[in-house]
Amino acid sequence: MDGDIRSSSGRNIIEIIRTMRAELRKSDRKVADVVLEDPRRIMNATVGETAALAGVSQPTVLRFTTAVGCSGFQDFKIRLAQSLAFGTPATHSVLLDTDEPEVIAEKIFDYTMTSLDWARSKLDKAALHKAIDILSSARSIGFFGFGASGIVARDAQQKFPLFGVPCGAELDSHQQLMVASMMKEGDVAFVISNTGTTRSIIEIARIARDNGAVVICLTGSESPLTHFCDVTLIVETLENTNMYTPTISRIAALVVIDILSTSVAMRRPESERARISQMKRQLTDMRKMQPI
Repeated sequence: MDGDIRSSSGRNIIEIIRTMRAELRKSDRKVADVVLEDPRRIMNATVGETAALAGVSQPTVLRFTTAVGCSGFQDFKIRLAQSLAFGTPATHSVLLDTDEPEVIAEKIFDYTMTSLDWARSKLDKAALHKAIDILSSARSIGFFGFGASGIVARDAQQKFPLFGVPCGAELDSHQQLMVASMMKEGDVAFVISNTGTTRSIIEIARIARDNGAVVICLTGSESPLTHFCDVTLIVETLENTNMYTPTISRIAALVVIDILSTSVAMRRPESERARISQMKRQLTDMRKMQPI
Protein backbone atom coordinates (compact mmCIF):
# COMPACT_ATOMS: atom_id res chain seq x y z
CA MET A 1 0.00 0.00 0.00
CA ASP A 2 1.11 3.57 -0.57
CA GLY A 3 2.61 4.63 2.75
CA ASP A 4 2.52 8.29 1.74
CA ILE A 5 -1.26 8.15 1.41
CA ARG A 6 -1.82 6.62 4.83
CA SER A 7 0.75 8.70 6.72
CA SER A 8 -0.66 12.04 5.61
CA SER A 9 -2.89 12.98 8.57
CA GLY A 10 -4.15 16.04 6.69
CA ARG A 11 -5.56 14.01 3.80
CA ASN A 12 -9.32 13.68 3.49
CA ILE A 13 -9.91 10.24 5.04
CA ILE A 14 -12.78 9.52 2.65
CA GLU A 15 -10.46 10.12 -0.30
CA ILE A 16 -7.88 7.81 1.30
CA ILE A 17 -10.45 5.02 1.72
CA ARG A 18 -11.60 5.35 -1.89
CA THR A 19 -7.99 5.28 -3.10
CA MET A 20 -6.97 2.30 -0.98
CA ARG A 21 -10.16 0.22 -1.17
CA ALA A 22 -8.93 -2.20 -3.85
CA GLU A 23 -5.76 -2.93 -1.85
CA LEU A 24 -7.55 -3.72 1.41
CA ARG A 25 -8.31 -7.22 2.70
CA LYS A 26 -11.72 -8.57 1.76
CA SER A 27 -13.13 -8.09 5.28
CA ASP A 28 -11.61 -4.61 5.53
CA ARG A 29 -13.31 -3.69 2.25
CA LYS A 30 -16.66 -4.45 3.87
CA VAL A 31 -15.91 -1.80 6.48
CA ALA A 32 -14.74 0.59 3.77
CA ASP A 33 -18.00 0.07 1.87
CA VAL A 34 -20.26 0.93 4.83
CA VAL A 35 -18.15 4.01 5.57
CA LEU A 36 -18.34 5.23 1.98
CA GLU A 37 -22.05 4.45 1.77
CA ASP A 38 -23.04 6.50 4.83
CA PRO A 39 -20.06 8.23 6.50
CA ARG A 40 -22.27 10.38 8.75
CA ARG A 41 -23.85 7.29 10.26
CA ILE A 42 -20.42 5.82 11.02
CA MET A 43 -19.25 9.10 12.54
CA ASN A 44 -21.81 8.62 15.33
CA ALA A 45 -21.47 4.83 15.61
CA THR A 46 -19.50 2.71 18.07
CA VAL A 47 -16.99 0.05 17.08
CA GLY A 48 -19.61 -2.61 17.71
CA GLU A 49 -22.28 -0.84 15.66
CA THR A 50 -19.86 -0.37 12.78
CA ALA A 51 -18.89 -4.04 12.91
CA ALA A 52 -22.55 -5.07 12.83
CA LEU A 53 -23.28 -2.85 9.83
CA ALA A 54 -20.33 -4.28 7.92
CA GLY A 55 -20.96 -7.87 9.00
CA VAL A 56 -17.45 -8.24 10.45
CA SER A 57 -15.85 -8.54 13.87
CA GLN A 58 -14.88 -5.59 16.05
CA PRO A 59 -11.13 -6.39 15.71
CA THR A 60 -11.60 -6.14 11.94
CA VAL A 61 -12.98 -2.60 12.31
CA LEU A 62 -9.99 -1.62 14.43
CA ARG A 63 -7.61 -3.22 11.91
CA PHE A 64 -9.31 -1.27 9.13
CA THR A 65 -8.75 2.07 10.91
CA THR A 66 -5.06 1.24 11.23
CA ALA A 67 -4.87 0.16 7.59
CA VAL A 68 -6.08 3.58 6.42
CA GLY A 69 -3.53 5.38 8.57
CA CYS A 70 -5.40 6.21 11.77
CA SER A 71 -4.14 5.61 15.30
CA GLY A 72 -7.44 4.07 16.36
CA PHE A 73 -11.22 4.25 15.99
CA GLN A 74 -11.49 7.60 17.79
CA ASP A 75 -8.83 9.16 15.55
CA PHE A 76 -10.66 7.72 12.53
CA LYS A 77 -13.96 9.33 13.59
CA ILE A 78 -12.29 12.70 14.15
CA ARG A 79 -10.78 12.63 10.66
CA LEU A 80 -14.11 11.48 9.26
CA ALA A 81 -15.80 14.48 10.89
CA GLN A 82 -13.20 16.78 9.37
CA SER A 83 -13.80 15.30 5.94
CA LEU A 84 -17.56 15.70 6.23
CA ALA A 85 -17.51 19.28 7.45
CA PHE A 86 -19.74 21.20 5.11
CA GLY A 87 -18.45 19.09 2.24
CA THR A 88 -14.97 20.54 2.78
CA PRO A 89 -12.04 18.08 2.73
CA ALA A 90 -9.81 18.11 5.82
CA THR A 91 -6.90 19.26 3.68
CA HIS A 92 -8.64 22.60 3.20
CA SER A 93 -7.99 23.52 6.85
CA VAL A 94 -4.22 23.41 6.37
CA LEU A 95 -2.86 26.94 6.06
CA LEU A 96 -0.28 27.59 3.37
CA ASP A 97 2.29 30.37 3.11
CA THR A 98 0.73 31.32 -0.22
CA ASP A 99 -2.82 31.74 1.16
CA GLU A 100 -4.40 35.15 0.67
CA PRO A 101 -6.34 36.68 3.62
CA GLU A 102 -9.71 35.70 2.15
CA VAL A 103 -8.55 32.06 1.85
CA ILE A 104 -7.25 32.10 5.42
CA ALA A 105 -10.62 33.46 6.56
CA GLU A 106 -12.48 30.65 4.76
CA LYS A 107 -10.26 27.95 6.24
CA ILE A 108 -10.38 29.23 9.81
CA PHE A 109 -14.16 29.73 9.71
CA ASP A 110 -14.65 26.23 8.25
CA TYR A 111 -12.32 24.61 10.77
CA THR A 112 -13.89 26.44 13.72
CA MET A 113 -17.45 25.55 12.72
CA THR A 114 -16.44 21.94 12.09
CA SER A 115 -14.89 21.64 15.52
CA LEU A 116 -17.84 23.27 17.28
CA ASP A 117 -20.22 20.88 15.54
CA TRP A 118 -18.05 17.96 16.65
CA ALA A 119 -17.97 19.25 20.26
CA ARG A 120 -21.76 19.62 20.24
CA SER A 121 -22.26 16.02 19.08
CA LYS A 122 -19.90 14.65 21.75
CA LEU A 123 -21.11 16.70 24.75
CA ASP A 124 -22.57 14.53 27.53
CA LYS A 125 -26.11 15.86 27.96
CA ALA A 126 -26.63 14.10 31.30
CA ALA A 127 -23.50 15.73 32.73
CA LEU A 128 -24.68 19.07 31.34
CA HIS A 129 -28.02 18.74 33.15
CA LYS A 130 -26.26 17.78 36.38
CA ALA A 131 -23.90 20.76 36.17
CA ILE A 132 -26.85 23.13 35.63
CA ASP A 133 -28.64 21.65 38.66
CA ILE A 134 -25.56 22.20 40.84
CA LEU A 135 -24.90 25.74 39.60
CA SER A 136 -28.57 26.66 40.06
CA SER A 137 -28.42 25.81 43.78
CA ALA A 138 -24.90 27.08 44.52
CA ARG A 139 -24.24 29.58 47.28
CA SER A 140 -21.19 30.89 45.42
CA ILE A 141 -19.15 29.84 42.40
CA GLY A 142 -15.40 30.04 41.93
CA PHE A 143 -13.95 29.67 38.43
CA PHE A 144 -10.34 28.54 38.11
CA GLY A 145 -8.05 28.35 35.08
CA PHE A 146 -4.67 29.33 33.67
CA GLY A 147 -3.67 30.72 30.28
CA ALA A 148 -6.40 30.23 27.69
CA SER A 149 -8.51 28.51 30.37
CA GLY A 150 -8.07 31.59 32.53
CA ILE A 151 -9.70 33.65 29.79
CA VAL A 152 -12.68 31.28 29.89
CA ALA A 153 -12.81 31.61 33.70
CA ARG A 154 -12.90 35.41 33.42
CA ASP A 155 -15.67 35.23 30.84
CA ALA A 156 -17.70 32.99 33.17
CA GLN A 157 -17.14 35.31 36.13
CA GLN A 158 -18.37 38.38 34.26
CA LYS A 159 -21.64 36.52 33.60
CA PHE A 160 -22.36 36.39 37.35
CA PRO A 161 -25.70 38.27 36.98
CA LEU A 162 -26.94 35.25 34.99
CA PHE A 163 -25.73 32.77 37.59
CA GLY A 164 -27.47 34.84 40.28
CA VAL A 165 -24.86 34.27 43.00
CA PRO A 166 -21.42 35.71 43.83
CA CYS A 167 -18.84 34.49 41.31
CA GLY A 168 -15.06 34.82 41.35
CA ALA A 169 -12.27 34.05 38.91
CA GLU A 170 -8.78 34.13 40.41
CA LEU A 171 -5.97 33.55 37.91
CA ASP A 172 -3.04 33.84 40.32
CA SER A 173 -2.05 30.43 41.72
CA HIS A 174 -1.64 31.74 45.29
CA GLN A 175 -5.03 33.45 45.25
CA GLN A 176 -6.58 30.31 43.79
CA LEU A 177 -5.18 28.23 46.62
CA MET A 178 -6.50 30.69 49.20
CA VAL A 179 -9.99 30.74 47.68
CA ALA A 180 -10.18 26.94 47.34
CA SER A 181 -9.01 26.52 50.93
CA MET A 182 -11.85 28.74 52.18
CA MET A 183 -14.59 26.95 50.24
CA LYS A 184 -17.16 24.86 52.06
CA GLU A 185 -20.41 23.00 51.58
CA GLY A 186 -22.75 24.94 49.30
CA ASP A 187 -19.92 26.42 47.24
CA VAL A 188 -19.01 25.27 43.73
CA ALA A 189 -15.48 25.11 42.33
CA PHE A 190 -15.56 25.22 38.53
CA VAL A 191 -12.12 24.20 37.24
CA ILE A 192 -11.16 24.64 33.60
CA SER A 193 -8.28 22.88 31.86
CA ASN A 194 -8.32 21.60 28.30
CA THR A 195 -5.52 19.09 28.93
CA GLY A 196 -6.64 18.23 32.47
CA THR A 197 -3.03 17.68 33.46
CA THR A 198 -2.06 21.04 35.00
CA ARG A 199 -0.90 20.08 38.49
CA SER A 200 -1.96 23.29 40.22
CA ILE A 201 -5.53 23.05 38.84
CA ILE A 202 -5.74 19.41 39.94
CA GLU A 203 -4.63 20.49 43.40
CA ILE A 204 -7.26 23.24 43.48
CA ALA A 205 -9.96 20.68 42.63
CA ARG A 206 -8.72 18.33 45.37
CA ILE A 207 -8.56 21.04 48.05
CA ALA A 208 -11.99 22.47 47.19
CA ARG A 209 -13.65 19.05 47.30
CA ASP A 210 -11.89 18.10 50.54
CA ASN A 211 -13.38 21.25 52.07
CA GLY A 212 -16.92 20.26 51.06
CA ALA A 213 -17.37 22.17 47.81
CA VAL A 214 -18.84 20.49 44.74
CA VAL A 215 -16.31 20.45 41.89
CA ILE A 216 -17.26 20.74 38.22
CA CYS A 217 -14.58 20.53 35.58
CA LEU A 218 -14.56 21.63 31.95
CA THR A 219 -11.89 19.70 30.06
CA GLY A 220 -11.05 18.29 26.65
CA SER A 221 -10.89 14.59 27.53
CA GLU A 222 -10.71 12.05 30.33
CA SER A 223 -7.67 13.11 32.34
CA PRO A 224 -6.12 13.14 35.83
CA LEU A 225 -8.26 16.18 36.67
CA THR A 226 -11.53 14.30 36.23
CA HIS A 227 -10.69 11.98 39.15
CA PHE A 228 -11.05 14.91 41.56
CA CYS A 229 -14.33 16.26 40.17
CA ASP A 230 -17.98 15.50 40.91
CA VAL A 231 -19.18 16.41 37.41
CA THR A 232 -17.09 16.33 34.26
CA LEU A 233 -17.98 18.28 31.14
CA ILE A 234 -15.80 16.98 28.33
CA VAL A 235 -15.63 19.41 25.42
CA GLU A 236 -13.86 17.40 22.74
CA THR A 237 -12.60 19.44 19.80
CA LEU A 238 -10.70 18.80 16.60
CA GLU A 239 -7.75 20.73 18.00
CA ASN A 240 -5.12 21.63 15.47
CA THR A 241 -1.62 22.33 16.84
CA ASN A 242 -0.62 24.32 13.76
CA MET A 243 0.90 27.55 15.14
CA TYR A 244 -1.29 29.68 12.89
CA THR A 245 -4.67 28.24 13.85
CA PRO A 246 -6.91 29.65 16.62
CA THR A 247 -7.40 27.87 19.93
CA ILE A 248 -10.54 25.94 19.08
CA SER A 249 -10.77 24.44 22.57
CA ARG A 250 -11.14 27.93 24.09
CA ILE A 251 -13.90 28.90 21.66
CA ALA A 252 -15.81 25.69 22.43
CA ALA A 253 -15.36 26.19 26.18
CA LEU A 254 -16.76 29.73 25.90
CA VAL A 255 -19.83 28.32 24.13
CA VAL A 256 -20.39 25.83 26.96
CA ILE A 257 -20.11 28.64 29.53
CA ASP A 258 -22.84 30.49 27.59
CA ILE A 259 -25.02 27.36 27.67
CA LEU A 260 -24.56 26.97 31.42
CA SER A 261 -25.10 30.61 32.37
CA THR A 262 -28.16 30.97 30.12
CA SER A 263 -29.69 27.72 31.39
CA VAL A 264 -29.20 28.74 35.02
CA ALA A 265 -30.65 32.20 34.37
CA MET A 266 -33.75 30.68 32.79
CA ARG A 267 -34.39 28.70 35.98
CA ARG A 268 -34.45 31.84 38.11
CA PRO A 269 -37.78 33.25 39.35
CA GLU A 270 -39.55 35.64 37.02
CA SER A 271 -38.67 38.58 39.27
CA GLU A 272 -34.93 37.88 38.92
CA ARG A 273 -35.18 37.41 35.18
CA ALA A 274 -36.97 40.76 34.99
CA ARG A 275 -34.04 42.37 36.81
CA ILE A 276 -31.60 40.83 34.32
CA SER A 277 -33.68 42.25 31.46
CA GLN A 278 -33.62 45.66 33.14
CA MET A 279 -29.85 45.45 33.55
CA LYS A 280 -29.43 44.67 29.84
CA ARG A 281 -31.65 47.61 28.89
CA GLN A 282 -29.54 49.91 31.05
CA LEU A 283 -26.38 48.63 29.37
CA THR A 284 -27.96 49.31 25.99
CA ASP A 285 -28.82 52.87 27.06
CA MET A 286 -25.26 53.39 28.25
CA ARG A 287 -23.91 52.48 24.82
CA LYS A 288 -26.13 54.98 23.01
CA MET A 289 -24.51 58.20 21.97
CA GLN A 290 -25.79 61.09 24.01
CA PRO A 291 -26.82 64.31 22.21
CA ILE A 292 -24.22 67.07 22.36
